[in-house]
Amino acid sequence: MDQTTTPAPARRKSGLLRHLPLAVILAVAVIGAVTLRDYLTFDTLRDHREALLALRDSHFEILALGFVGVYVLIVAFSLPGAAVASVTGGFLFGLGLGTALNVLAASLGAVAIFLAARAGLGRALAARIETSEGTLKRLKQGLHEHEISVLLLMRLVPAVPFFVANLVPALVGVRFANFALTTVLGIIPGAIVFTWIGVGLGEVFDRGESPDLSLLWEPQIIGPILGLAALAALPIVIKAIRGRRNI
Repeated sequence: MDQTTTPAPARRKSGLLRHLPLAVILAVAVIGAVTLRDYLTFDTLRDHREALLALRDSHFEILALGFVGVYVLIVAFSLPGAAVASVTGGFLFGLGLGTALNVLAASLGAVAIFLAARAGLGRALAARIETSEGTLKRLKQGLHEHEISVLLLMRLVPAVPFFVANLVPALVGVRFANFALTTVLGIIPGAIVFTWIGVGLGEVFDRGESPDLSLLWEPQIIGPILGLAALAALPIVIKAIRGRRNI
């Protein structure tokens, strides 16, 4: 008997531990969706804006670190309030720094979900796809040939939910470096828009109104973002056209 063989109970325990981070994320996401949806809102921000502004003026670095930490938790656990957090970044820190903090926090949260999913379900699923035959394997090969383009598309197209763009790449085994790079670059356009809305939030609150997040869908905003998405898709389209001509 090979003394180096890992006993079956130990392998099962190791497998369960690999799934634990993703299981915790999913459990917290469900609990948070039920318990926090009425708290992480613009009304809450309106009620506490004076205290937040005072804290910013007296303890700027602490508030910035706290903001990033809370935003990372919101993204990592798919909690409600990501849009509120992005707008808050602009409200508290202005367009430039607010966008940088929003991108940093959202990227760190996305990386946390990616690593948790890849360590558990992602590793097993990617291995099964790798050993499979037929359509599923061809789809994975096609994805790996255009990883950066596909990942950018998932970030730039507003119809793709953020948590989906975090989980799916981990489950199909994309390269971590490509995921991290496209996450940072792909969320910048949307982050600028939401942060920009937050810059003028004080005046909106003074009028007794709530910020209009539908601004994202205005032609002058969504147009350039979709243009970037088209550029990301261009290598895929060109290769598809060349492939048909070679048939």
